[in-house]
Formats: sequence, C-alpha cells, structure tokens
Amino acid sequence: MSRTHTGFGLTGLAASAALSFSAHAGPVDMGQAEVVRRYPAPEARQGVAVDRDHIYAVANFTIAKYDKKTGAKLAEWKGDPVRYPHINSCTIIARELVCASSNFPATPHWSSVEFFDPKTLKHLRTVALGPGTGSVTWIERRDGFWYAAFANYDGKGGEAPRDHRHTVLVKFDDQWRRTEAWTFPQTVLERFAPMSSSGGGFGPDGRLYITGHDHKELYILDFPKEGGPVLEHLATIGVDVEGQAIDWDETQAGMIYGINRSTKEIVALRIPSPPAKRP
Repeated sequence: MSRTHTGFGLTGLAASAALSFSAHAGPVDMGQAEVVRRYPAPEARQGVAVDRDHIYAVANFTIAKYDKKTGAKLAEWKGDPVRYPHINSCTIIARELVCASSNFPATPHWSSVEFFDPKTLKHLRTVALGPGTGSVTWIERRDGFWYAAFANYDGKGGEAPRDHRHTVLVKFDDQWRRTEAWTFPQTVLERFAPMSSSGGGFGPDGRLYITGHDHKELYILDFPKEGGPVLEHLATIGVDVEGQAIDWDETQAGMIYGINRSTKEIVALRIPSPPAKRP
C-alpha cells in the first residue's frame, strides 16, 4: 500500500540550492512554481486530489470528479452535512480516495478518515480517530505507516488551551495506533497563524510539502536528522494557490495540484526541483 512517486528531474535552481540545503542557517527561497493549467471548479473550496486521468475538488460534504484532459465534470458525491461537516482534503492511496474529515469549526474537535471508491465516488468505510489532538486536515501513507496532520487554531475552530502552535503530525500503524508525533518548526507556525496546516504530502524526493490556510507558499520540511520532535523547515516555494489542501500528481514528474477559493479553480503547478535527498 506504499505510494509510488516519479522523479523531479534536476534543474539549475536545484543544483544552486544543494549546498544550502545541507548546511543552511534558515529555509531556502526556491522561487516560484510554474502554473501549467487552471480548471474552473465551483467545489474547489477545501482542496484537490489527482490521479492519472482525473482531478477531484473537495468542498466540505461534497466531492466532484473532473476529467483532467477536458476539465468536464464527470460525477459528484454529496454527504449529509451533519455527518460530514468538513472534509478538508483527499488523496489517492492504494486505489482508494482517502479523505481527512473533521467537525471544524465546532468544538470539541473530532476527526475521521473517510475512504471512497474513486471510480464511482461511493463511500466505502470510516476510521474514527476521535477527539483530543485537533482537527485532522490531511492524510498520507509511506513505508507501511499512515501520517495525519492535526490542525489547531487561535480563534474560529480553536479548542483552548491549544492554539496554532499545537498543530502536530502524527504517525500511525495499520491499526491506527499512534507511534510517533512531530510539531512544526517556528518559521512555519508563524506563517500558519492564526490558522494551521491545511494541506501536505510526501514529494517524490521523500520530503514533506506543506501548505497553510491562506498564504501562497509551499513549505518543504523534513524529519529531524538527529531525531527529535520538531520537523525541519528546509525551503519555501511560491505557489499561485491560496493555501488549502494540495495533492501530488504521481503520474507526472514534479506536478502538484492546489486550489484558489477566491476564483473557484483548481491549479496545476510544476514545482522547482529540490536538491537530492540527504544521506
């Protein structure tokens, strides 16, 4: 059930940043991602998922399926808004559409993982994650483990005494038992404030690529080389999407998809190549 990524292809920008990635005193500015295409999608409110032939716009209790080539809408799923008040993001994992769902902005927080058939958008099953950590905003899978980001907020949707600084990435085994957890670095948390991480996923290079709620920025993070509880902020890429949930296109090298809520569109982006993964 592990995910498979294609390579980036090295660019001059990546080569020039390689030394900085291994020894820099702060995150590297990797410039701006290239906009490849825009798709009108009224449902583009929370995030987007992508597979070889389709893109999926996510809007709380609605998921809409579009043809990647033509942009035509093919199918739609609508859930009970009481049961599904806030599906925040989805991604394709092992031929299933896996979605992060919560009761945001209500409190106390509860979270669940919802599984759908991407062909029909039929709901398949639920994993209930319960309360106590925050609101789950994105789910990933790597090397036999699940990774889930739990958002916490300062104002709307916040649950005292936690605030945006309590946003956490949790690693689960196949029985959804918590095995490890990491907090986000201060340089990223200050960009989240007063909200949190709305999207994220492992890139083809094995690093984490994270978005906030509003800023047109993509943050490259990695697990601490010497161990420890705080993720490392390696670089920032400018992106023409307003935060929210993202998804890698594993069928096209270096391509990632995001949304703009203000214009109700899905945006396909080509990401500058980062340096090779450190040993």
